[in-house]
Amino acid sequence: MFALDPQLANDTIVIGDLELSRVLLMNDKNYPWIILVPRIEQAVEVFQLSESQQRELTAESALIAQVMYRHFSADKMNVAALGNVVAQLHVHHIVRFKSDLCWPKPVWGVCAPVQYTRGESAAMVDTLRVLLTPMGLLL
Repeated sequence: MFALDPQLANDTIVIGDLELSRVLLMNDKNYPWIILVPRIEQAVEVFQLSESQQRELTAESALIAQVMYRHFSADKMNVAALGNVVAQLHVHHIVRFKSDLCWPKPVWGVCAPVQYTRGESAAMVDTLRVLLTPMGLLL
């Protein structure tokens, strides 16, 4: 049975589910930042998914990146599956701007995260749901 890693649960806000993945908003308003977590028990690496699951994750990731890039007018999308701190397979989709606090450095360990207020997170989740639902992405 799928369970979200406690660290991811603590650091994120649930947006909804895609066919394969749970969609999470990273609680850091420095950047628009979505994390996809395949709802596959004990998945740590992409190669541990079936071929069809790998294709679905790739498709979901590309669509999320495209939607975020367009909506937020990104200078660059950072898309990565690191897993150095949280082993559970998850893919970061971070909108980067040449004007952001950490540009051009990575977002990890450079700039302190700034949590959304309750109202800000609700507004961002609503915005992302509006963007993703018409495309048939969110279940």
